[in-house]
Amino acid sequence: MRLSRGHPLSFFVPVRAVIQRFSLALLVGIALALMIISQSAPDTLERFRSGVTDVVTPIVAFFSRPSATVSDIVDRVESLATLQAENATLKENNERLRKWQTLAQKLQRENDELRAALRVVPDPRASFVTARVAGEAGGPYVRTALLDAGAAEGIKKGQAVLGGDGLVGRIIDVGNSSARVLLVTDLNSRVPVFVEPSRERAVLAGDNSSSPRLEFLAPEAKIGVNDRIVTAGEGGVLPPGLPVGTVAAVEGGGAVVRLAAQWERLEFVSVLDYELPAPLPGTRRAGRIGTLP
Repeated sequence: MRLSRGHPLSFFVPVRAVIQRFSLALLVGIALALMIISQSAPDTLERFRSGVTDVVTPIVAFFSRPSATVSDIVDRVESLATLQAENATLKENNERLRKWQTLAQKLQRENDELRAALRVVPDPRASFVTARVAGEAGGPYVRTALLDAGAAEGIKKGQAVLGGDGLVGRIIDVGNSSARVLLVTDLNSRVPVFVEPSRERAVLAGDNSSSPRLEFLAPEAKIGVNDRIVTAGEGGVLPPGLPVGTVAAVEGGGAVVRLAAQWERLEFVSVLDYELPAPLPGTRRAGRIGTLP
């Protein structure tokens, strides 16, 4: 479309033609000028580039903000939905835990009342001393081990030694900074135990192998494979209920036990300080039977 001489835009037509004709030469000139500036004054060009970047960055951020805002909104909606689902699950779990807490508190009160009525002796106090396994000791017929803690750390003869998963043995010799443990696998080790859930009494007897045996089981004892073995606590040396292992096989009137603690893999053990409680006030532990007031 051709514009008349008096049209307002008729002035820009020749200017546009001049720009189109000399645009290539203008761009080449600008490129040459930039190359000369970059060689002669690189710091000036670097400042110019930084200034352009400073000016352009807010503009780019402004125009990219709508898409970023939409993405943020989508992410927030998804996060909100996830949080609502997690909140509902947590509320349900919290309500379930409150019911269990109420039941546990009720059972605790009943337990305390029954203990008071029956004058039950309180549970012994126990504490632990953690020690590093220094190595094995003894000969081919003895299964003992050395610990790098002794009397200085409160370790005493007769205390139980626990591994990560169960009973390892008991202290038989104590020095000032070391102690020796008789392992439950040793031929001389005898530990009174219970077989759960039948509560059958037995003695865990070591035989210098990795699988000690249960002896002195009652002829009518009902035990099975994978039954849990725990200490009976008889004699007051070892506390009752310490995990020992499980029944691996039943044979010949006895049973083979799979120990819970693997001695070869232990680096640290816990030495249990088991302290028997004093008699309750008003009770007598010696003398005639039935001397309760």
